[in-house]
Amino acid sequence: MAHHHGLDDHKQHAFGHQTKQSDKTWLEKYGSQFDQSFSGPLSFSHLPYFRCLENEQESFDIAILGMPFDTAVTYRPGARFGPFAIRSGSRRQRTARGYTLSWANDPYALGQKIIDCGDVPINPFDNALAVDQMEVAYSTLLRRTVARDPEAQPVTSLLSKDGEEHPRIVSLGGDHTIVLPILRSLHKVYGPISVIHFDAHLDTWAAYPGQTSAQSRVTHGTFFYLANEEGLLANNSVHGGIRCKLAGLEDLSNDESVGFQVISTDDIDDLGIPTIINKIRKRIGDSPVYLSLDIDVIDPGLAPATGTPEAGGWTTRELKRIIRGLAGLNFVGADIVEVAPAYDNAEITGIAAADFVHDFLSMFLSKEPPKRQGHHKKSETQLF
Repeated sequence: MAHHHGLDDHKQHAFGHQTKQSDKTWLEKYGSQFDQSFSGPLSFSHLPYFRCLENEQESFDIAILGMPFDTAVTYRPGARFGPFAIRSGSRRQRTARGYTLSWANDPYALGQKIIDCGDVPINPFDNALAVDQMEVAYSTLLRRTVARDPEAQPVTSLLSKDGEEHPRIVSLGGDHTIVLPILRSLHKVYGPISVIHFDAHLDTWAAYPGQTSAQSRVTHGTFFYLANEEGLLANNSVHGGIRCKLAGLEDLSNDESVGFQVISTDDIDDLGIPTIINKIRKRIGDSPVYLSLDIDVIDPGLAPATGTPEAGGWTTRELKRIIRGLAGLNFVGADIVEVAPAYDNAEITGIAAADFVHDFLSMFLSKEPPKRQGHHKKSETQLF
């Protein structure tokens, strides 16, 4: 093969001596131009990349969509660079090597077309315009034709108001405000949405001091309150990993009125992961459900790159285990938000966030939680 000839030539002419062989083209001598894990255009896990908002003929089943917005934060900005950081953290997650022991599947080999749709070109100066741009972008992609045979593999048509199959989107934030326009878009298709919300903070506050205009109410800590005001939420949503400081018990009363049940960070020690999974599944039931993961749910020692860090969070491994336990619920979309890479060290937050996105894909495409590794059939090469 051409690749082998190239190796032979290299051995014979290791010091760069010019021979007739040097007249060969790259293709003749070395074969195809492929991307290494550390090279090539930046898309999530080296997926095919399309500008889906302008390429209206491109169909897909699941899309990765960046929402680089961070101008509604209450503390440290920088999450507009989150989509870049998450894609960069995904570079070793090549689609040719997508199988994981924990899921016992490869999401890229399960018959659904997964692509990277790039980033929404969000205006960084006008938040009202930016929120509208995000809603229009998300709604545009929700209306896209799925790539698979919708009759052979019905998924969202069993949940949608029009009985049609709609693709699913994994959004890369961006600050958490992006969920308000996303819920507006999803509500048009599915009606009221239940939310599984992994976060250190409630994000159900009515307002912050100094908010004097309608637009100033829209922040990364108020969007669920506003979504409830607009009738976008079902009354059976759930938080996981809450540990923020509160004004008092009135914050929890308000949170309950918005439709949420709280699972605190400490509950993982007191109840254990299986009980937490069961509580979430029981709370959500058969509702259309959206999963929103704020990276600050993870302890900042493991994921420091975020705008509002809170000490004492869950570990990456613990949350990954919980997510696996949620497979089989009626997911209509997911996001990961608040990754602000300026505060990162050695890309550890971006890498963790990218791994969660891989979990989302496997979760979408699994009918039930995977069995524990000890129940997996071992290959000829034994696993130790």
